[in-house]
Amino acid sequence: MRLNEIRDNEGARKARIRVGRGAGSGKGGTAARGHKGQKSRSGVSLLGFEGGQMPLYRRMPKRGFKNLFAKNFEIVNLGRLQKAIDDNKLDGKATVNAEAMKAAGLVRNTGDGVRLLAKGEIKAGVTIEVAGASKAAIAAVEKAGGKVILPEPGPEKEKKVRGKRAKQQADGGGDEPETTEPAAAPDADAEAADKED
Repeated sequence: MRLNEIRDNEGARKARIRVGRGAGSGKGGTAARGHKGQKSRSGVSLLGFEGGQMPLYRRMPKRGFKNLFAKNFEIVNLGRLQKAIDDNKLDGKATVNAEAMKAAGLVRNTGDGVRLLAKGEIKAGVTIEVAGASKAAIAAVEKAGGKVILPEPGPEKEKKVRGKRAKQQADGGGDEPETTEPAAAPDADAEAADKED
């Protein structure tokens, strides 16, 4: 046997059906698509269409929404943190951050950060650097002699000031309001001179 003689077994590869090649082929005329109509065309999707009746996905009530900007925090409780320190998986003297928690097996990933919750008890006075923490967790860590470091809040968005007057107020300036003084009374001598003329 030579390389140029290697081929598949007889019948291993079957030729595709060539439709629309005349009535004698058995697949001519409508080319195995039936007769007329929308379904005989290509590129048709009727998923969810119920013949003009209001489809099920529109009849069902809709509830809530999905926040595309929501952050997915990893949750760590104080009790698990203390257990990791007791098992020497975490160094209680160094700052405990998300990377250290991941190395200790407390969290799987550190995508949006770690949030500290107050379930359990902590005895070690440890400095913890996390993306978020509950008030009870912060109080418990500080009571044990530790400290919780949170990220700095972002700058507040400046409000857009519209209109000329609002812009002047924002700059601290602005035109002073015009004062209207009452017109002076006509002089009596001037009236008498006009009458003589």
